[in-house]
Amino acid sequence: MAKPAAKPKAKKKKLPRLRLSRDEIAQIYAHLQTLDPEPVTELNYSNPFTLVVAVALSAQSTDAGVNKATKKLFRIADTPEKMVALGEDAVRDHIKTIGLYRNKAKNVILLSQKLIDDFGSVVPEDRDALTTLPGVGRKTANVVMNVVFGHPTMAVDTHIFRVGNRTGMAPGKDPLEVELNLLKALPEAYGLHAHHWLILHGRYTCVARTPKCYNCTIAHICKFKDKTPAAK
Repeated sequence: MAKPAAKPKAKKKKLPRLRLSRDEIAQIYAHLQTLDPEPVTELNYSNPFTLVVAVALSAQSTDAGVNKATKKLFRIADTPEKMVALGEDAVRDHIKTIGLYRNKAKNVILLSQKLIDDFGSVVPEDRDALTTLPGVGRKTANVVMNVVFGHPTMAVDTHIFRVGNRTGMAPGKDPLEVELNLLKALPEAYGLHAHHWLILHGRYTCVARTPKCYNCTIAHICKFKDKTPAAK
Protein backbone atom coordinates (compact mmCIF):
# COMPACT_ATOMS: atom_id res chain seq x y z
CA MET A 1 0.00 0.00 0.00
CA ALA A 2 1.41 3.36 -1.04
CA LYS A 3 2.26 5.80 1.67
CA PRO A 4 0.19 8.98 1.72
CA ALA A 5 1.93 11.99 0.28
CA ALA A 6 3.68 14.13 2.84
CA LYS A 7 1.98 17.42 3.60
CA PRO A 8 3.88 20.43 2.30
CA LYS A 9 5.67 22.37 5.01
CA ALA A 10 4.27 25.80 5.80
CA LYS A 11 6.46 28.53 4.37
CA LYS A 12 8.28 30.61 6.92
CA LYS A 13 7.07 34.21 6.95
CA LYS A 14 9.53 36.39 5.02
CA LEU A 15 10.19 39.48 7.08
CA PRO A 16 11.26 42.95 5.92
CA ARG A 17 14.98 43.57 6.31
CA LEU A 18 16.11 45.35 9.47
CA ARG A 19 17.44 48.85 8.88
CA LEU A 20 19.66 48.76 11.95
CA SER A 21 22.44 46.38 12.87
CA ARG A 22 22.07 44.10 15.87
CA ASP A 23 24.69 46.17 17.66
CA GLU A 24 22.71 49.38 17.05
CA ILE A 25 19.54 47.69 18.31
CA ALA A 26 21.36 46.58 21.46
CA GLN A 27 22.51 50.19 21.93
CA ILE A 28 18.89 51.37 21.73
CA TYR A 29 17.83 49.04 24.52
CA ALA A 30 20.86 50.03 26.59
CA HIS A 31 19.91 53.71 26.29
CA LEU A 32 16.25 53.06 27.13
CA GLN A 33 17.28 50.96 30.11
CA THR A 34 19.12 53.92 31.62
CA LEU A 35 15.87 55.91 31.61
CA ASP A 36 13.84 53.25 33.44
CA PRO A 37 15.75 50.13 34.54
CA GLU A 38 12.68 48.30 35.92
CA PRO A 39 9.61 49.39 33.91
CA VAL A 40 6.16 48.09 34.78
CA THR A 41 2.80 48.19 33.07
CA GLU A 42 0.79 51.35 33.69
CA LEU A 43 -2.40 49.29 34.02
CA ASN A 44 -3.55 48.68 37.59
CA TYR A 45 -4.14 45.03 38.51
CA SER A 46 -3.95 42.80 41.57
CA ASN A 47 -3.52 39.31 40.12
CA PRO A 48 -3.20 37.51 36.75
CA PHE A 49 -6.97 37.51 36.23
CA THR A 50 -7.40 41.25 36.70
CA LEU A 51 -4.43 41.85 34.39
CA VAL A 52 -6.06 39.80 31.63
CA VAL A 53 -9.26 41.82 32.04
CA ALA A 54 -7.43 45.16 32.20
CA VAL A 55 -5.37 44.49 29.06
CA ALA A 56 -8.44 43.25 27.17
CA LEU A 57 -10.27 46.44 28.15
CA SER A 58 -7.36 48.63 27.04
CA ALA A 59 -7.95 48.00 23.32
CA GLN A 60 -8.70 51.40 21.73
CA SER A 61 -8.63 52.96 25.21
CA THR A 62 -5.97 54.63 27.33
CA ASP A 63 -4.43 52.92 30.35
CA ALA A 64 -5.54 55.86 32.50
CA GLY A 65 -9.12 55.46 31.30
CA VAL A 66 -9.08 51.72 32.00
CA ASN A 67 -7.62 52.26 35.47
CA LYS A 68 -10.40 54.71 36.29
CA ALA A 69 -13.07 52.30 35.04
CA THR A 70 -11.70 49.25 36.86
CA LYS A 71 -10.89 50.89 40.19
CA LYS A 72 -14.21 49.93 41.79
CA LEU A 73 -14.79 46.88 39.56
CA PHE A 74 -11.66 45.05 40.72
CA ARG A 75 -12.46 45.77 44.36
CA ILE A 76 -15.62 43.66 44.12
CA ALA A 77 -14.72 41.24 41.33
CA ASP A 78 -11.09 40.12 41.32
CA THR A 79 -11.71 36.47 40.43
CA PRO A 80 -13.54 34.81 37.53
CA GLU A 81 -16.24 33.56 39.89
CA LYS A 82 -16.91 37.00 41.35
CA MET A 83 -16.98 38.56 37.88
CA VAL A 84 -19.52 36.04 36.57
CA ALA A 85 -21.63 36.51 39.69
CA LEU A 86 -21.54 40.26 39.19
CA GLY A 87 -23.04 39.88 35.72
CA GLU A 88 -22.72 41.60 32.37
CA ASP A 89 -25.03 44.52 33.16
CA ALA A 90 -23.07 45.50 36.26
CA VAL A 91 -19.72 45.14 34.47
CA ARG A 92 -21.06 47.34 31.67
CA ASP A 93 -22.02 50.02 34.17
CA HIS A 94 -18.52 50.02 35.65
CA ILE A 95 -16.70 50.34 32.32
CA LYS A 96 -19.09 52.55 30.35
CA THR A 97 -16.56 55.39 30.27
CA ILE A 98 -14.21 53.47 27.93
CA GLY A 99 -14.55 52.70 24.23
CA LEU A 100 -16.51 49.67 23.00
CA TYR A 101 -17.70 49.08 26.57
CA ARG A 102 -20.76 47.02 25.62
CA ASN A 103 -18.83 44.38 23.71
CA LYS A 104 -16.02 44.46 26.24
CA ALA A 105 -18.41 43.82 29.13
CA LYS A 106 -19.77 40.81 27.28
CA ASN A 107 -16.27 39.46 26.67
CA VAL A 108 -15.25 39.96 30.30
CA ILE A 109 -18.07 37.68 31.42
CA LEU A 110 -17.37 35.14 28.66
CA LEU A 111 -13.64 34.98 29.34
CA SER A 112 -14.30 34.67 33.08
CA GLN A 113 -16.66 31.76 32.48
CA LYS A 114 -14.19 30.08 30.13
CA LEU A 115 -11.43 30.38 32.72
CA ILE A 116 -13.72 28.64 35.20
CA ASP A 117 -14.89 25.93 32.80
CA ASP A 118 -11.67 25.15 30.92
CA PHE A 119 -8.77 26.25 33.13
CA GLY A 120 -9.93 25.77 36.72
CA SER A 121 -10.06 29.56 37.17
CA VAL A 122 -6.28 29.75 36.62
CA VAL A 123 -4.83 32.02 33.94
CA PRO A 124 -2.83 29.68 31.67
CA GLU A 125 0.87 30.16 30.97
CA ASP A 126 0.41 29.52 27.26
CA ARG A 127 -0.22 32.05 24.49
CA ASP A 128 -2.37 29.73 22.39
CA ALA A 129 -4.54 28.92 25.39
CA LEU A 130 -4.83 32.58 26.33
CA THR A 131 -6.04 33.54 22.85
CA THR A 132 -8.96 31.11 23.20
CA LEU A 133 -10.40 33.50 25.80
CA PRO A 134 -13.05 35.86 24.37
CA GLY A 135 -11.62 39.32 23.80
CA VAL A 136 -8.02 38.16 24.20
CA GLY A 137 -5.86 38.51 21.10
CA ARG A 138 -2.16 37.98 20.51
CA LYS A 139 -1.21 41.38 21.94
CA THR A 140 -3.10 40.81 25.19
CA ALA A 141 -1.70 37.30 25.49
CA ASN A 142 1.85 38.60 24.99
CA VAL A 143 1.39 41.19 27.75
CA VAL A 144 0.18 38.50 30.16
CA MET A 145 2.99 36.13 29.19
CA ASN A 146 5.53 38.88 29.87
CA VAL A 147 4.14 40.61 32.96
CA VAL A 148 2.79 37.56 34.80
CA PHE A 149 5.09 34.79 33.66
CA GLY A 150 8.28 36.62 32.69
CA HIS A 151 8.50 35.51 29.06
CA PRO A 152 10.41 37.80 26.65
CA THR A 153 7.44 38.61 24.43
CA MET A 154 6.65 41.66 22.30
CA ALA A 155 3.11 42.98 22.68
CA VAL A 156 2.90 45.16 19.59
CA ASP A 157 0.44 48.01 20.09
CA THR A 158 0.27 51.23 18.04
CA HIS A 159 3.25 52.66 19.95
CA ILE A 160 5.59 49.72 19.36
CA PHE A 161 4.41 49.42 15.74
CA ARG A 162 5.33 53.07 15.19
CA VAL A 163 8.68 52.86 17.00
CA GLY A 164 9.69 49.66 15.23
CA ASN A 165 9.05 51.13 11.80
CA ARG A 166 10.16 54.69 12.46
CA THR A 167 13.51 53.81 14.05
CA GLY A 168 14.24 51.05 11.56
CA MET A 169 14.82 48.45 14.28
CA ALA A 170 11.82 46.35 13.21
CA PRO A 171 10.15 47.28 9.91
CA GLY A 172 6.82 45.57 9.24
CA LYS A 173 3.53 46.01 7.42
CA ASP A 174 1.51 44.57 10.29
CA PRO A 175 1.93 43.98 14.03
CA LEU A 176 3.04 40.36 13.55
CA GLU A 177 5.89 41.35 11.23
CA VAL A 178 7.06 44.00 13.68
CA GLU A 179 6.81 41.52 16.57
CA LEU A 180 8.81 38.84 14.78
CA ASN A 181 11.47 41.31 13.65
CA LEU A 182 11.82 42.70 17.16
CA LEU A 183 12.22 39.22 18.60
CA LYS A 184 14.71 38.24 15.89
CA ALA A 185 17.15 40.92 16.98
CA LEU A 186 16.31 41.10 20.69
CA PRO A 187 19.39 40.67 22.92
CA GLU A 188 18.66 38.14 25.64
CA ALA A 189 19.83 40.51 28.36
CA TYR A 190 17.00 42.95 27.56
CA GLY A 191 14.24 40.41 26.86
CA LEU A 192 12.15 40.87 29.99
CA HIS A 193 11.70 44.65 29.81
CA ALA A 194 12.13 45.38 26.09
CA HIS A 195 8.47 45.71 25.18
CA HIS A 196 7.80 48.08 28.09
CA TRP A 197 10.74 50.29 27.10
CA LEU A 198 9.44 50.54 23.54
CA ILE A 199 5.85 51.25 24.65
CA LEU A 200 6.97 54.02 27.00
CA HIS A 201 9.26 55.46 24.35
CA GLY A 202 6.40 55.56 21.84
CA ARG A 203 3.93 56.90 24.37
CA TYR A 204 6.01 59.78 25.71
CA THR A 205 8.85 60.55 23.27
CA CYS A 206 8.35 59.00 19.83
CA VAL A 207 4.76 60.22 19.69
CA ALA A 208 2.69 59.94 16.53
CA ARG A 209 2.25 63.48 15.22
CA THR A 210 5.30 65.41 16.41
CA PRO A 211 7.96 63.12 17.86
CA LYS A 212 10.21 64.71 20.47
CA CYS A 213 13.41 63.91 18.59
CA TYR A 214 15.18 66.85 20.22
CA ASN A 215 14.76 65.14 23.60
CA CYS A 216 15.34 61.55 22.46
CA THR A 217 18.17 59.46 23.87
CA ILE A 218 18.32 57.28 20.75
CA ALA A 219 17.95 59.97 18.07
CA HIS A 220 21.55 59.46 16.95
CA ILE A 221 20.78 55.81 16.13
CA CYS A 222 17.21 56.14 14.81
CA LYS A 223 16.73 56.07 11.02
CA PHE A 224 13.74 58.45 11.01
CA LYS A 225 14.57 61.12 8.40
CA ASP A 226 12.23 63.93 9.40
CA LYS A 227 13.47 64.41 12.94
CA THR A 228 11.75 67.19 14.88
CA PRO A 229 14.15 70.00 15.82
CA ALA A 230 14.05 71.73 19.16
CA ALA A 231 11.88 74.82 19.35
CA LYS A 232 13.83 78.07 19.15
